[in-house]
Amino acid sequence: MFASKPESSSAPTSAEDSEEKAGGRVVVGVLLGIVLLIGGALRGRPPGHRRQGAPRYDRGRRRHRGHTTEEAEELLRDGLADRVDQPLELVVGDEKRSVVPREAGLTVDYAESVEAAGGGDSWSPERLWTYFTGGHDLDARVDLDEPTFDTLLDELGEEYGNPPVDGEVTFVDGRIRTTEPKAGEALDPEVARKALLTAYLGPSQVVELELDEQQPEIDEADVSAALNDFANAAVSEPVELVFDETTVRLSPKEYTKAIAMEPVDGALEPKLRPKLLKAVLADALAGDGGPVEATVAIRNGAPVVVPDKPGVAFSQKEVNDLFLDLVTAESGQRRATVEAEVARSDFRTQDAEALNIKEVVADVTTQFPYAEYRNINIGRAAELVDGTVLKPGETFSMNDTVGERTRANGFTEGFMIADGVFKEDLGGGVSQMATTLFNGGFFAGLEDVEHKPHSFYISRYPVGREATVAWGSVDLKFRNNTDHGVLIEAKVTPATPSSQGVVRVRMWSTKVWDIKAVTGNRYNFTQPKTRTMTTSNCVPNTGYGGFDIDVKRVFRKPGSSKVVRTENFHTTYTPSDTVVCKKP
Repeated sequence: MFASKPESSSAPTSAEDSEEKAGGRVVVGVLLGIVLLIGGALRGRPPGHRRQGAPRYDRGRRRHRGHTTEEAEELLRDGLADRVDQPLELVVGDEKRSVVPREAGLTVDYAESVEAAGGGDSWSPERLWTYFTGGHDLDARVDLDEPTFDTLLDELGEEYGNPPVDGEVTFVDGRIRTTEPKAGEALDPEVARKALLTAYLGPSQVVELELDEQQPEIDEADVSAALNDFANAAVSEPVELVFDETTVRLSPKEYTKAIAMEPVDGALEPKLRPKLLKAVLADALAGDGGPVEATVAIRNGAPVVVPDKPGVAFSQKEVNDLFLDLVTAESGQRRATVEAEVARSDFRTQDAEALNIKEVVADVTTQFPYAEYRNINIGRAAELVDGTVLKPGETFSMNDTVGERTRANGFTEGFMIADGVFKEDLGGGVSQMATTLFNGGFFAGLEDVEHKPHSFYISRYPVGREATVAWGSVDLKFRNNTDHGVLIEAKVTPATPSSQGVVRVRMWSTKVWDIKAVTGNRYNFTQPKTRTMTTSNCVPNTGYGGFDIDVKRVFRKPGSSKVVRTENFHTTYTPSDTVVCKKP
């Protein structure tokens, strides 16, 4: 048999000396050879007789009549050469796997093995003969590297075992969801250790390992206790928090995202998630503490009033400390008062309702050809415009609403018109959004405050009814000169290589006017010129002529044929010059 040698905790640990290996006796003959090697010079001498040159230690090196421990170790290495690296065959159920001993952390310590065979201070053949024939077990000293052995066990566990499933209680959208606990199967580390040590260096390298049933840490009783002690009550009814004069009512669907049940010492304990509770309250109140005014938004294709939110200054810790008790309180007692100061918006829910935003008063679409920069820039502009609410008397500014066209603001380079020619710059293409918005305001009957047509005509835009913008210089503005609010809805369907993109603007309000556009004939035609340019940003162009045109906006009351008034929009389009690009 083979014994593991004792080690300090800082070195690779050894298997227990008492652990036996079925093939241990194979090394007896090898060690007997070592005895003959070391004690050969003592033949014929009576037992116990020592000459002056008896063995002594010299810096870890033992010598006797010219023979060294290194020679003994080499003989042991040769004797175990065909076994020390022989793979072990692991059998787990119907599965088999071959493992090299070093993969299991198994190695032989030859020096310690020879030391043990030498009996300490005496290398006399007479003592060794008695040692071998007197009933002693002669063990090779085996090192077992614990980290390597643990890594192998982890791999085997993942490959053949099934970890137990702990029971769980979770909350999803205000409802309880449970996970049923299940037992698993795993290897017993100590049993596996003994089995590997027994097979190592032995006549049979087959290691049969069995999976033991492993119970979950959280079982059915723990799940049942969690339901009865906390979870069922936590979703039973809404709770109310009173902040000064403001009462916030939270439904289980809203607040259960801020509570959980976590395993603690073999049981499921309720746990508050303070950050999520803070977010729940911020959504119910006003986020950072300031009041939020009411507004109107499109929900499921129709305008709805979004109530105002009070601004509340309070101690979050106070709410955290009472919340778990509050959600498990009995019916009629699920209300708590929190010390707070409350501020309300000047524009309250009833004010938003009074805007009378209830129907579509203008619905306009324009199309654009495929270019990825157009999809990006027009789409981004629509995101920033969508949902804008104009109260009576307020003026819409596209530049103020969309902001500077920068990469940080979500825009990219695209083509635009500057000085009568095309050039590439950030935000190219947003004039498509400006044109669609201009027509939305036009047909909603809103007051035109500022708009500038393109310098030359672009055929995809309504002639005489279009607008361009440029950050810091050219803006699109219209004023809500009605007694009702106006909600702007802006959406973009991206273009593809095989289909046109679509921009749609709908203006929601209470209808005040029926608007009709009357487009006159083109006149004052002008001819394009040819420009030769040598700049690096030159864009070639095939020119076409310019012209003047007038568009009348006709106002009628809804359902009436009587014209109340008309407005004239005059546009002069300059020729689009032919541009020839040449190298500098």
